[in-house]
Parts: sequence; structure tokens; C-alpha cells
Amino acid sequence: MNATPGVSLIERARALAPLIAGEADEIERTRRLTPAVVSVLIENGLYRALLPQSLGGAEAPIETFMQMLEEIAKADASTAWCLGQCSVCAMIAASLDRDTAHEIFNTAPGILAWGAIAHQARSVEGGYRVTARWDFASGSRQASWLGAHVRILGSDGTPRKNADGSPEVRTILFPAASAVLHDVWQAIGLAGTGTDSYEVSDLFIPERFTAFRDVPHALIEKGPVYRIGTGSSFSLGFAAVSLGVARATLDAAIALARGKHQSLAAGAMRDNGAVQGLVGRTEGDLRAARAYLYATANAMWRDLNATGEFSAAHRSAVRLAATWTIHQSAKVVDAAYHMAGATAVFRSNPFERRFRDMHAIAQQIQARDTHYEDVGKMILAENR
Repeated sequence: MNATPGVSLIERARALAPLIAGEADEIERTRRLTPAVVSVLIENGLYRALLPQSLGGAEAPIETFMQMLEEIAKADASTAWCLGQCSVCAMIAASLDRDTAHEIFNTAPGILAWGAIAHQARSVEGGYRVTARWDFASGSRQASWLGAHVRILGSDGTPRKNADGSPEVRTILFPAASAVLHDVWQAIGLAGTGTDSYEVSDLFIPERFTAFRDVPHALIEKGPVYRIGTGSSFSLGFAAVSLGVARATLDAAIALARGKHQSLAAGAMRDNGAVQGLVGRTEGDLRAARAYLYATANAMWRDLNATGEFSAAHRSAVRLAATWTIHQSAKVVDAAYHMAGATAVFRSNPFERRFRDMHAIAQQIQARDTHYEDVGKMILAENR
């Protein structure tokens, strides 16, 4: 890593933004992060934001991670999304023995990606065997290792159970070269993430390359960020990405309004009362969403450091704040896009890709409307 000592992850992200913005068109065209972008992210340690310090990672507080992604997202949403995905995947290192984690994350490029939970692995002597295909592996095209979350079968084919009767689920890890990647990510937004599918056939996974994900008692590393777990870290990180996209889109609309004339008769946009009101209201919406998300994250982090516990109430609060922030960010992007008028539809202007990226973000699991139901159910069950 060639990062300048003493320079924070947020400052590094901000410094890299112009280069990433300059590569954004090529990222969109090729549907991959460019080598130049991947290289500077690695050199500046951004992929290692949530990796344990014992392995040379930053083990950053959650707010630092969020702000890092927000800065990158202002330049390019696909880059921020891949960075967020792979950074959170690296949290699995906290549940691996040191030698295994070192092999995965300290052998260049040291990037891990994975997709959705699916399928099963059968227990065999010394580990597990699996034949399966998984989807939604953002960042897989940059990764040196892939992972998958699978239900475990005993050697007799019977599903294994945890002590509470739930299915045993493990995260299995294997070199990316062991899998076949399928180029399936033809999407309207986040095109550059290369969120493809990957497949293995009768692959043997040694026991040491498996872990229980988001299980507190399985943690080897005891830093507070690992008690948050990957699920809530994904939510906070991707909500921060949505804020970055919204900020960049609204700023572009404001810059346009300062210089654009709607017509010879109507005069400058900046002098139009309707435009002024829309800018004010939209700016307020964005600031409110950001304040709410970070206030929730900071309150959770403060309690976590004081008690060592990431409670059900914390998880619910994070889920609500992240979901709402993504939805509010989409509204901000919509308002800015419409404010720009016909200018917004041209690929040469900074609107249409961000519009598509934002609506791809809003379709992800972190923005599901059912999260409101889950939180509402919890609130209604409380005895006050």
C-alpha cells in the first residue's frame, strides 16, 4: 500500500475523486472498474477500510467507512458500490484464523467478493464439497477470492442444524480462479459494478476456509465494527453511496441553474422563483436524510463502544435509517433530474447516468419497503 501516512481514508477518497470521475465513462462502457481505478483504490488502502488492524487493515469506525463511500459515490456510483461491497466482505477476516485471513487478504490484490445466500454444501472429510451457481457478486471482476453463503448438509445429506434448530449456514471462501464467472450484468444502472454470476463444480473447500458470518461468538477479532456485522454494514454503506449520488446530482442541477436560460423570455433559471423554491426544498430534504443517517450511525456506535453490544434495537434503527435515506436520496435525484429539463437526457451531461444508478440502488435489498413493516412490527410490540 502506497497511501500517504496520516492521511485519512476520507481525505484519500476525496483526492481520488477527480481520477475516478474521469474514468466513469469507460467504467460505464466496459461494465467494469478500470485498471487505473482499481489500482489507486488498492494503493490507497480503501479496500482495507474494514479489514482488521492485525492484518494491516484500517479497521475504521463505521462513520469513516460511510464518508469514504459517500466521497467516491460523488465521482462514480459503480466504483463506490464495488468498494463498499468488497470492504464489507473483508469483515469475514474477523472470523478466520490469522494464517487463513493473511493468505486471502495479504496476497495481492487481496479482494474478496460474494453474492446472495443460496444452495448447499456437503460435509466431507476435512471440509465441504459444493456444486452451485450464485448471483449478484458485485466487485467479482476485481476479486482474487470469492465467497458464498450456503446451508450445510451432513455427510449423509441431512441438513445440519444449529442449537436453536435453525439451518446451519456457513460462508465458504475459494480462489476466484476456481470459479467460472458468467457475464450477466446487463443493467440500467450501476452498470460498471460487474455484478455477475459465478459457478463452481464439485469444489472442495477446506474447513479453515469457512466461517460463521455475523455470529458474535464466532468472532476472533473483538473490534466494535465486527459486532455490527455485514448486514447492517452493507445497509449503512450503501445508504451513504446513495447520499453521494444525490449530492452530486443536485450540485450538477444547481450549477446548471446558475448558468442556464430557460428561454429568451423566461430569463435565467437562477432568477426563477419556482426553481429557487425547488432548490431550497430539495437541499433541505438531502441535508435531513444525511443528518438522520449519520445521527443513527453515531448513536449506535457510541452505545456499541460503551456496552459492547449491537442490540436488536440498534439493528432496527439502522435498517430504518438506511432504507429511508436511500428512498429520500432517490427523491432528490428525481427532483434534480427534472429540474435540469431536456439537458438531463444527454449522456454528455452529469444527470442521466446518476439517475439510472440511483434507481438501481433503490431496487436493492437495502431499500426494500418491507423493512418499514419489520420496524413497525417491532415498534408496535414494545411495552412503553
